[in-house]
Amino acid sequence: QVHLEESGGGLVQAGGSLRLSCAASGLPIGLAGMGWFRQAPGKEREFVAAITRGGGSRSGGSTYYADSVKGRSTISRDAAKGTMYLEMNSLKSEDTAVYYCAAGFRVSSSAVRSSDLYDYWGQGTQVTVSS
Repeated sequence: QVHLEESGGGLVQAGGSLRLSCAASGLPIGLAGMGWFRQAPGKEREFVAAITRGGGSRSGGSTYYADSVKGRSTISRDAAKGTMYLEMNSLKSEDTAVYYCAAGFRVSSSAVRSSDLYDYWGQGTQVTVSS
């Protein structure tokens, strides 16, 4: 059974940084596309970042970012630890949301942003940025 669990959320001041983690069990994350999504109060869930399957280097893969976080976020994966990360810097109040990690085998370089491509989801971790 696949289980994804996020951690690392919390309250942070605007301009600060945090690193979210997504620990996976029952799933070889190096062989799956993985992503981060977020949902703010009253808004739809939106794509944040994704990393495609690792190929020869199972911790590698191509990375993709939403315009809203590009340049200040880094998605990465440690396949040996079964964990994916999202590091975010220069946080803004509009980054406040529940952040979800997701995994799927239909994710590819041609399609990473749709939540429909992801088969497995975590429960989410709250990130609150105070201004």
